[in-house]
Amino acid sequence: MDHNADAFRTDLMTITRFVLNEQSKHPESRGDFTILLNNIVLGCKFVCSAVNKAGLAKLIGLAGETNVQGEEQKKLDVLSNEVFVKALVSSGRTCILVSEEDEEATFVEPFLRGRYIVVFDPLDGSSNIDCGVSIGTIFGIYMVKDSHEPTLDDVLQPGRNMLAAGYCMYGSSCTLVLSTGNGVHGFTLDPSLGEFILTHPDMKIPKKGKIYSVNEGNAKNWDGPTAKYVEKCKFPKDGSSAKSLRYIGSMVADVHRTLLYGGIFLYPADKKSPNGKLRVLYEVFPMSFLMEQAGGQAFTGKQRALDLVPTKIHERSPIFLGSYDDVEEIKSLYAAEEKKE
Repeated sequence: MDHNADAFRTDLMTITRFVLNEQSKHPESRGDFTILLNNIVLGCKFVCSAVNKAGLAKLIGLAGETNVQGEEQKKLDVLSNEVFVKALVSSGRTCILVSEEDEEATFVEPFLRGRYIVVFDPLDGSSNIDCGVSIGTIFGIYMVKDSHEPTLDDVLQPGRNMLAAGYCMYGSSCTLVLSTGNGVHGFTLDPSLGEFILTHPDMKIPKKGKIYSVNEGNAKNWDGPTAKYVEKCKFPKDGSSAKSLRYIGSMVADVHRTLLYGGIFLYPADKKSPNGKLRVLYEVFPMSFLMEQAGGQAFTGKQRALDLVPTKIHERSPIFLGSYDDVEEIKSLYAAEEKKE
């Protein structure tokens, strides 16, 4: 054992230290945001531990309930949802919570209320638990508009108003990717310390990528621009190499790979799902926020994703996000289609 090397490990940039450093740049800050983020990190650690021992703890089977999206709930989904709701309410810094698993928004009791709204998907990709594929938690944070009694209108804000967004991926390692509006930073959980350590400072997505990520099983139902774009990925006419297809079917894992290696993630509207499949508040917005902060783009087929104004908490939208040039290409195909009409 190298004791000399271990002696230097206290100099690591942990997520707590990182967030406190960010807080010190804002003299007016009271530390509320830092406390909230710490509670989210605690929730991620707890879920990571539960995911790692899901098979042993018999957490894999179905809970026998169907969630608001009509999907059968896994035991781990139910557990993860409870973990995050409790962690967020007990922080004393939240006023409204919107979870993918709950039909209604949760309004925090007045004596525990704070200024922040958190929207989250406690366990995204949970249909993949049984086969060991990476799954994750996605979250976004808003500030309540003013000091009135919080209402649903405070939640239904465009994504550009988000203060922070992130995801935690539970895979071969546990990785938390976070943006507080000042770039994107990745942290990896060191199990021996129980701490998230900064491993990917200032993440930037390549301007153009060689990978496209889409469920080609839906190809027969796609609209013209999506079909044309995927055709160009496979059979480029400009002499360039074809793009590689990589699709995991777990949004956190697919977006994480896109962020690191570049390329584009597509979940278009189609004949079966004319409004798209992914939920605006806690999937589309946080991932779009991270992509833009990392130098990429996010587009719905009609507009910049973060300019969408949702009308319902579980609203859905198509989404194309990833490298700047790749998203630019699909935007031009939609623009050309619009001209024809």
